Amino acid sequence: MITRELFIRLDVFKKKNWIPFLTISVCGLISLLYELLEWLVSVSSGSAGDSFLGSQGDIFDTQSDMLFAIIGASCMLLTLSKLQDGVIKKIPNRL
Repeated sequence: MITRELFIRLDVFKKKNWIPFLTISVCGLISLLYELLEWLVSVSSGSAGDSFLGSQGDIFDTQSDMLFAIIGASCMLLTLSKLQDGVIKKIPNRL
């Protein structure tokens, strides 16, 4: 919601059709960066990293985490966009 609000309030795009796509893309990117950080910590910790990642028990954990981040962003857009638009119209643009 923060990403979408920044895109709207800062008037980042002339074509507003890009806002939902890029909001989902930013949420996916944040999830990707977290998973890369998790991988980096695992690799740098040596053999302890294997037990850390193995403790999750799912070889597709990274992919499912990223998928659920995208699904969550999509659900937010579908259910809360109109409510957020109404709230944004009520507050002064101070950004």
